[in-house]
Amino acid sequence: MSFFPVTLKELGCEPDIVLVTGDAYVDHPSFGISVIGHILEKNGYKLGIIPRPEMKDPHCMEIFGKPKIGFFINSGNMDSMVNNYTVAKRKRKEDLYAPNGVYGGRPDYALTAYSRRIKESYPDVPVIAGGLEASLRRLGHYDYWSDSVKRSVLLDSGADILCWGMGERSDLEIADALRDGTPVSEINWVRGTVWKKPGQEPPEGAIILPSYEDICKDKKKYARSFMKQYQNCDAVSGKMLAERYVKDDCYVVVNPSQLPLTTEEMDAVYELPYERTYHPMYEKMGGVPSISEVKFSLASCRGCFGGCSFCALTFHQGRTISARSHESLIKEAELLTKMPDFKGYIHDVGGPTANFRHPSCQKQLKVGVCPNRECLGQNPCPNLEADHTDYIALLRKLRAIPGIKKVFVRSGIRFDYILQDTNGNDFLEELVRYHVSGQLKVAPEHVADHVLALMGKPKHEVFMRFKARYERMNRKFNMDQYLVPYFISSHPGCTLDDAIELAEFFRDTHNSPEQVQDFYPTPGTLSTCMFYTGLDPRNMKPIYIAKDPREKELQRALMQYRIPENAAKVREALRRAGRTDLIGNGPKCLVKADQGKPADKGKTAQKHGRKDSKKKGEHIPKKMVGREKK
Repeated sequence: MSFFPVTLKELGCEPDIVLVTGDAYVDHPSFGISVIGHILEKNGYKLGIIPRPEMKDPHCMEIFGKPKIGFFINSGNMDSMVNNYTVAKRKRKEDLYAPNGVYGGRPDYALTAYSRRIKESYPDVPVIAGGLEASLRRLGHYDYWSDSVKRSVLLDSGADILCWGMGERSDLEIADALRDGTPVSEINWVRGTVWKKPGQEPPEGAIILPSYEDICKDKKKYARSFMKQYQNCDAVSGKMLAERYVKDDCYVVVNPSQLPLTTEEMDAVYELPYERTYHPMYEKMGGVPSISEVKFSLASCRGCFGGCSFCALTFHQGRTISARSHESLIKEAELLTKMPDFKGYIHDVGGPTANFRHPSCQKQLKVGVCPNRECLGQNPCPNLEADHTDYIALLRKLRAIPGIKKVFVRSGIRFDYILQDTNGNDFLEELVRYHVSGQLKVAPEHVADHVLALMGKPKHEVFMRFKARYERMNRKFNMDQYLVPYFISSHPGCTLDDAIELAEFFRDTHNSPEQVQDFYPTPGTLSTCMFYTGLDPRNMKPIYIAKDPREKELQRALMQYRIPENAAKVREALRRAGRTDLIGNGPKCLVKADQGKPADKGKTAQKHGRKDSKKKGEHIPKKMVGREKK
């Protein structure tokens, strides 16, 4: 077996490096700690791993003793606070990355907790922090759970170096430098890392951001600082950044991103000897639920130029696409067919956005991604190269492999990108005929165009055009596959009026979303910056923010207005917005009047000087977008 040792007895010697993660140990390329571990092991390092350390034990980081080189740690595949809490700041009921999905055992701000515990046991041993939590918290950032601006996690955790982005090259460079005797305090040249520079002199050549103390006091400075960070995530055009911490008498310095992996490098990463399942020690505990989503899926790409404001991918993987070769993906698919529990179905072939298989334009590879221009959004760039030819060819090859019955595409697709492709119908035909598992999930997110603009999403009419094309394609092949759209409530810029417009869309399209999502202000996103500052950092214009918990409840209830338990909230929302014309028994009403009370005669939207958003849906045929359960 190629599982890393979890005890000193298994390792049999002093480790070079100890890995620490907040997730249960799953040896699969979808888990960053496993990828980094296999790369280090391939390069001759002896490793042990401590998954989900028991923090109640002050000696939990001493399982392998003192490593020769250091600890390489992450908090898991998700930010620990997102993993631990719902958007309402309630503790979650389960943890899919824990044995048997049982919640508990992962500390809040886990990266900081792990690093501090290591330093208690081994003050002089280097701690290298990485993963998503490190990437998104690399500089001063708004923390939703404490409702405060927190310091860089490098300072809070006491780690020696922080790796941001995809760490395959960074971690190996750091390990090699430490092995060769370079003091950890002097390792400041590695791309994709964050380091501390003591004193008042900033590093030469860096863009100097507002100080931490300034962004805590001034939301405009926070927004401008965030935008500088956002514009410098690209590996080619991004510059070094430095943020001053007056009280700590230092600068936190962010080096430019690592260059995206080449196709050959991506192939090599995914062809390392993973066991492709959870460690056997979890078998008696019920296994690890998160493996089920990825065990028979293929990651074909990384990076995303979609530009969704509420997504942190720009801060972590970047906007430039890296893709694996067809040969590598075919090889992995053939490997899956030999696994004893494989039933003939590849669950997904994709990535952050499944139908992105190449950079949005060729100039990105030379001069980088445009810092002030989105590739898609409401005004797609004229240089955008929308082409699904390579993806179609890949899917055809995969479904021709003996032993494979069906190849599904379940990770997100950008429907606006399909419409931008002059041959987009070719891909849509392939998708509809061979790669949809009964339902195609897409993410229009809203119907109000001004909200969609803040989200970085296409206009509503673009979704409606795609919906019509998708339905025509299904009719052409006598298929009965539904479109399941995802929507977000309470996104910055979204008012009760906008939420009502969305509810009317659901009414007119006979759509009853089973799952809805409140906007979740996670670190590292444009939308979170909007939420905290009340400003769009791209133009510094003020925007409406629904921060009142009751209003957020009402917006969410409107998205599921058909649920009886939501009736009182829906009525309250409609009355607040002056839309009592939607309360009653009429065909356009969203909710009935209170039992025992007369129906609201109400005032129409026009009488309140509002646009009658009902009319937008009247031309829509009564065919479900995502059908109600019968």
